Amino acid sequence: MMLNKVLVVDDSALIHQMYHLVLARYRCQVLDASNGLEALDILARQYDVQLVLLDINMPVMNGVQFLEKASALGITERVPVVIVSTEGREADTVQGLKLGGSGYLTKPFTPSQLHEVIVKVLAAGGTGHEAAEVTALER
Repeated sequence: MMLNKVLVVDDSALIHQMYHLVLARYRCQVLDASNGLEALDILARQYDVQLVLLDINMPVMNGVQFLEKASALGITERVPVVIVSTEGREADTVQGLKLGGSGYLTKPFTPSQLHEVIVKVLAAGGTGHEAAEVTALER
């Protein structure tokens, strides 16, 4: 599956720049949101987003709140969400996976780790806990 459009949800401008550099290998469009509320707004207008890379700790609406709302709206059924959380915040990651996250990545991460998670999530069909378990077990 080709990756055409990715939504990055993070409150750090530096992290957004890093994602743009790493995702350039896919030649995909990268959309940026600085919190969960902005992400929901983008997803309401952009039905062709194929992947969401979601930070957990953000102002306005954090990643867990985003997943609660996205799950209730059926977004996590159509768009895989990779949770990107800081080391030591395993409870947030577990809660995010229960709410519909398709996989996770722990910060800090390397470009190859990001690529590996993207490949696994997309290969597993992108949604559902099968993908989350594959990613979680191999970390």
